[in-house]
Amino acid sequence: MQSFLHLEKLQTKAQSIEEPARAVSKFSDYAQFMKFRLASLVVFSAVIGYFMGIREFSRSADWVEIIMLILGGFLVTGSSNGFNQIIERETDKLMTRTANRPIPTGRMSVTEGMIAASITGAAGIFLLWYYLNPLSGLLSAISLLLYVVLYTPMKRVSPLAVFVGAFPGAIPAMLGWVAADPGFGSIGVTALILFAVQFVWQFPHFWAIAWVADDDYRKAGFRLLPSAGGRDKSTAFQILVYTLFLMPLSVMPLVLPIYSDSKLISTGTIGVLIAVISGVFFAAQAFKLYRTLDTKDASRVMFGSFIYLPVVQLALLFG
Repeated sequence: MQSFLHLEKLQTKAQSIEEPARAVSKFSDYAQFMKFRLASLVVFSAVIGYFMGIREFSRSADWVEIIMLILGGFLVTGSSNGFNQIIERETDKLMTRTANRPIPTGRMSVTEGMIAASITGAAGIFLLWYYLNPLSGLLSAISLLLYVVLYTPMKRVSPLAVFVGAFPGAIPAMLGWVAADPGFGSIGVTALILFAVQFVWQFPHFWAIAWVADDDYRKAGFRLLPSAGGRDKSTAFQILVYTLFLMPLSVMPLVLPIYSDSKLISTGTIGVLIAVISGVFFAAQAFKLYRTLDTKDASRVMFGSFIYLPVVQLALLFG
């Protein structure tokens, strides 16, 4: 009898340990499904855009708006990433970098993923529409549709997928600025420049990723590098050209006064200096890749792109 009670206690103890472990594992699966780390960069861009917007609209920051912008941004971005993984579940099994995702491994069913992606997408659009303004909600819906309906299936068809994907990828910073509008929502000059910077940035960013992961992508039939030759001079040259084009584009809000609310807004030389120095370093990394065609140098461009964008965005905000 005592041994039976002892065994029952051990089983109860094991269950009490397993339940939190399962909860942690499920949370980890959802974090991987929605790509929380990638979503953080997207939301960061939106928040920067918001603070630049309130400066032009001559109003104070509203913490409810900021929280809803962050939450809505995470939900919509997570939904886009989730639908992407549902659509690419078979090709994900073929690539080393994606084979351990929740759906290819069976840790999450397609039905569960569809429900999660649908709920988070709808909830995110609603929060942005209701708590910020209708145009913010509309832009988030357009971003989700472009990413899921056009970009995702196009990845196996043409390298133009990167161009198509750059549109939803560039919307967050502009959306943040739009979210600062206390009315229906509007798109000003600064919002368009923020969009343009993030749009152009994505080409060296994604091509560097595609260069590093080219062997893996080829297993799944993805065509993302711009040149038919793949890791060649043509691809490296195009990466370099876009990094060079980023330099004048990124300082436009700093050197050109912007007319808004009956006053001129311009920023100081520190922001210009930071943006230019960041651009020079980024372009130097791309130039080295052009000379060597080495995957290690492509990896440096990739990591450099992760640093470049937030640094320049902060320079635009505080410069």
